[in-house]
Order: sequence, then structure tokens, then C-alpha cells
Amino acid sequence: MEDKYNLLKEHIGKVVTLTDEEFACVSACFIYKNYRKSDRIFKEGENVKYIYFVLSGLLKLYYTDENIKEHIVSFAMEDWWETDVSAFYTNANASFTLACLEDTELLCLSLENFDRLCNHLQKMERFFLRKSIAGHIGSQQRILSFLTSGAKERYEQLIARNPALVQRIPKLLLASYLGVSRETLSRLFS
Repeated sequence: MEDKYNLLKEHIGKVVTLTDEEFACVSACFIYKNYRKSDRIFKEGENVKYIYFVLSGLLKLYYTDENIKEHIVSFAMEDWWETDVSAFYTNANASFTLACLEDTELLCLSLENFDRLCNHLQKMERFFLRKSIAGHIGSQQRILSFLTSGAKERYEQLIARNPALVQRIPKLLLASYLGVSRETLSRLFS
């Protein structure tokens, strides 16, 4: 189990340096969970108890519309964070569903422990701020891509930013993420 927390320590260390004592405080705030492929971590309408750090595996965060069509908002793989941000931080019900595309191991941080870390360790507040800014930048880039780029350009941008991720996503889900049909995706990239 210790090596799982070492992954978190390495991840945090890319942004801020923690002493062993500080990291002991940080790691005590997380709980470990594992899920099987196809498990749902939370569903639309449920309470979102945690923000998740991905140790291994692959997740998709998606919205289901009134026609029961899935709209994929994001994917998360190793060394990434994921949750329904609004539901987590406001204690509201989820607008999205978070599901496992592979067997997945996570470290989970509750809002109470998130607040505790930020209030007691300024370094962790700085860490989470930097992660939030990076996430916001990524979201804005994706929105801009949808507004200004065609499907082929969006695909090429995704490959340029996350080549390892693209290799792990089934074509049907990749098409949904890019906002095109599977047939369109096949036609564009065959």
C-alpha cells in the first residue's frame, strides 16, 4: 500500500515539496479504493463524496441527455484527478456519471479532508490551486477547439496533447468525446 501513496507523493512533488511529516498528514486524509471495469463510481443525481486521484486505470466522466445519449466530458488515467467538480465542492447532486473503462485504483479525498489540508498546509492549497488552474485551462482549450476546429483537427489536438490516452480509448467513446459519430471518425481516419 505504501507504494500507492508514493505515487501520490511523486505527483504532488511535481508542484510543491513536502517534508515526510507533511506528506504523512496528507496521506492520512486519503482512502484507497479499487473498482472493476464498467463499475460506476457515482451516477448522475447521486452525492459526490470525493475527488479522485487515479493510481491506475482509466475513467470517463459523462452526461446522459434526455435521449439517453452519452456525452463524454473527460477521461482520466494514471496521475490525473477526476470528479464532478460542481457537485463535489457545493455538496450538490451529480450532473455527471463517473465510470471505469478499465480496472481502476484510486485515492479518494473528501471535501472535509480537502479543506483540512488546504487550511493546515499552505503548500497543499498552492498545489490544488495549480491543479485547478491547469484543469480550467484544459477545459477552455477544449471549448475553443469545439468552437473553432473540425473533427479531424480536434482529433489531432487530442493526439498531440495525450497520445497515451488515445491509445486506450475505444473508438466509439473517442467519437463521443470529439462530438462525432463513430462512422465519421472511421471515415476521417481510415
